[in-house]
Amino acid sequence: MKRIALCLLLSLFAGNLLADEAKWLTSVPEAQELAKKENKLILMDFTGSDWCSWCKKLDAEIFVKPEFAEYAKKNLVLVQLDYPNSKPQSPELKRANGELQSKYKIEGFPTLIVIKPDGTVVWKQVGYPPGGMPDVMAGLNKARKDTAT
Repeated sequence: MKRIALCLLLSLFAGNLLADEAKWLTSVPEAQELAKKENKLILMDFTGSDWCSWCKKLDAEIFVKPEFAEYAKKNLVLVQLDYPNSKPQSPELKRANGELQSKYKIEGFPTLIVIKPDGTVVWKQVGYPPGGMPDVMAGLNKARKDTAT
């Protein structure tokens, strides 16, 4: 009986952890549609997920944290634009990501850009933010405040 209770408790705990993870899209048009509907901003993460050490650090120290996931769920539509060396991607996704890299003049990874649903850029962070989570949250809050007025 104790084993069953323990298994149920662990299952609930694991389910809660997964529920707190941020949900990332890969399509900016899809994100724009959702952001319009939900009255949210869009955070685009330009990353080299399988080779960029600073991108991996950003994921490990910020994007997987409950504080970020909670904030994102209420305020953001998340889009990961990945430029991997080894991870497979469809030709369509590679082309779309390449066009966005040109459009937003991405010259380094990671780059974070917050846009309104209409595509207007309201915040940009090139490279890993020196202050980590506090810097990211300050930038996101400023972008939100600036677009609320």
